[in-house]
Formats: sequence, C-alpha cells, structure tokens
Amino acid sequence: MKILHFSDVHIGVENYGVVDPETGLSTRLQDFLDTYDEVVNHALENQVDLVLFSGDAYKSRDPSQTHQREFAKRIATLTNAGIPVFLLIGNHDLPSIASRATALDIFPTLNVPGTYVSERLTTTVVDTKDGPLQVVSLPWIRRSAFLAREETHNLTLEQINQQLQDRLTTMLQQQIDALDQSIPAVLTAHVSLNTAVLSSEQTMMLGHDHVLLQSNLANPAFDYVALGHIHKHQILWQAPLMAYSGSLQRIDFGEEKDPKGFCIIDIDPTKPRGGRVTDFQFIPVDARRFVTINVSVEENVLDPTTDVIQAIQRHNFHDAIVRLIIRLPEELETRISDTAIRQALKGAHYIAAIQRDVIRQRRPRLAAEAIETMTPTDVLKRYMEEQEVPEDRQATLLRLGQQLIQEAADRDS
Repeated sequence: MKILHFSDVHIGVENYGVVDPETGLSTRLQDFLDTYDEVVNHALENQVDLVLFSGDAYKSRDPSQTHQREFAKRIATLTNAGIPVFLLIGNHDLPSIASRATALDIFPTLNVPGTYVSERLTTTVVDTKDGPLQVVSLPWIRRSAFLAREETHNLTLEQINQQLQDRLTTMLQQQIDALDQSIPAVLTAHVSLNTAVLSSEQTMMLGHDHVLLQSNLANPAFDYVALGHIHKHQILWQAPLMAYSGSLQRIDFGEEKDPKGFCIIDIDPTKPRGGRVTDFQFIPVDARRFVTINVSVEENVLDPTTDVIQAIQRHNFHDAIVRLIIRLPEELETRISDTAIRQALKGAHYIAAIQRDVIRQRRPRLAAEAIETMTPTDVLKRYMEEQEVPEDRQATLLRLGQQLIQEAADRDS
C-alpha cells in the first residue's frame, strides 16, 4: 500500500510575482500550481493507493473562483484515475464564523466520488486498491469545538491550551480504542507540535496558534502520522513514523534554504502493527528558488557599483526571487547606481529588495567638563585632529580661525 502525503499548497500566495501577459494571472500562482502538478503526476505515474492532504489548500479563507477551480481540477484528475483523495481542513480552510462552509465543503456537497473531507476529529475507513486503510483525522483545532465558553472563562491562554491538550488526548484515545488492529491506521493532523522547527509560518498565521505536545499524537496504534501546518519538512519521530511534509513552495526568504516536496510511505498490510512501514521517501519538487546576495564594499573603493556587480555575477540567481544586501561605508553611499545594479540582476524572476546597510562613523563627543576647560582655539584644533585634517591645512585654518575669534572678542568688548 503506497500513500502520498502532502500539505500546505496555499494557492493564492502571490508575493514576489508579476502578471503573466498571456493569462493575466500572477506568475506566482503558476509556481504553486506547477509544484501541485508534480504531486499529481507522481501519484498517477506510481499508482499510489491514497493521496493524503494535511490541510491548507489556499492562502485565504475565501479563495477566488479561479483558485478553487485550479485546486479542484487536480483533485478530479486523481479521482478520475481511481486514486482516492483524503482532504483535511487546515486553519486557512476554515471560515471566520463556525456556521459558514469551509473552503473544501464543495467536495462532499457535490458528492465527488473518491474524495473524503474531514473537518472534525473522526475515523474514516478508506477503501484502496490494496485494501482498507483507517484514517484518523485531526483538523485545525477550533477552540469552540473542544471547549465550551464557560470552561475557558477567566483562564489564561496557557491554561486554555492545557485544557485543550487534556480534552484532545481523551477524545483521540477514544478513536484509537475503536481501531481495528488488523487494518493499517494512519493519523493526519493539522497542528503545531512543540518539537517542530519553524520556518516562516508566523507570516501566514490566522489567529492564535495552539501548540500541542508531540506525545499527544505519537501513539504506536498508528503506522504513520501525517502532519500539516508547519512549512518545513521534518521527521519528528520514528515509532510511529511522524513527519511534516512541509509546503510545496517557498513563501518568503525565511524558507530560502528549505527543501520543498512531499512524502511517499509504503505500508505492508500483512505485517503486524508497529512494523508495517517498509519505506519512506521525501520527494523534492522544483520550487522557485529564493536567493540572498550579500556584498561588502571596502573603504577607498573608486567604483563601488562595479564591485557590487562583480559580486552579483558570482551567484546563480537566474529565474530566482532575489534580495541584495549591500554593506558599505557612508561616504560611498551616494556612489552606488541602483539602475546599473538592477540591470545586472535582470536575469532574476523578481527583485524583492536592494537593501543598503550603511556603516556610519561614530564621532566621539567631548565630555562637558573637558569643553569647559578649553579655549575656542583648543576646541577648533581638537576638531581638526578628529577630522584628520592635514597638518599644513590645520595651520592655515587655525590662523584664520584665531583671527575670527579675536574679531568676535573685539566686538564683544
């Protein structure tokens, strides 16, 4: 039995994109659809038994008709090929008001064959070509679904989180107790776990992010735990195997170094519980690259723009989203040509920023007591020394300065 696990498609994220003149759509929309297509094509070519999606189909709780069409088109491609698809509700799929439909409710409403949608903690038996599979689903935790208003009255966020963990542990154990141990079982959850390493999810959060303990989900009754919500792919535990598939595309520069892709899990239903997972692979996708170019310009450089351009040319930024950070002394700041630098970066897909980190000279100030004991001539001489005025010029300026000081003194007298 082969399961494909992916998550956090986030169709609708269009930052760092330009409008495609042929379609009128953002090039970033096509980025997200291209990696989504890689998932679909792999599932078809390898005849997987189940595609398991762990939440967050869209960026917005109210996706556009175009975004919904593109997501559903690919689900239909899978189900038309006889591959069942399990869709979990993530926080970006939930409406702001509980009584409204989720972004994925269209599938059960139309009774689309081969699709399963879960918006509550439950167990679903999915019939695959290699036998039944039990899927315990934990969608994004809406506090009101687990705790009554009176139960949280006058509690701190930490106390509420603890109550959620306690209630969730009890409810999840009820699902576990009802499992058929002779049939493979997986848990899919859209959650933040305390052991997870974050990338840039803070920029994508909608509301308060409850953090659960890994021990809440790491139950040996499951053959695999498929996680969504955290964009960084990572394996958290081995028994049972527990992994975040991560997102399919990079959202911003916080994910610059993160590989993007999906997971393939092979399960042997004939083996006993605890030993059914026979293989696990993370399959990378061709996600749009983010590239940061750092350049330091030394003092006394005659042509700082040329130095920056030469540093740029040492990087592979073709078709990438680029940010350039230039560190330089303040006296060279006005000698940098943005036009020339942008021309040097013309092979990039998008220039996110050209940032200048200017090194400003710290000029020491004389203590008030020291100034009070100095004559105007002494102060002038001290100033010229700090400014490193050449000695021959100091002498001329000091002579002229003394004349002005004397003329002022004569007028005052």
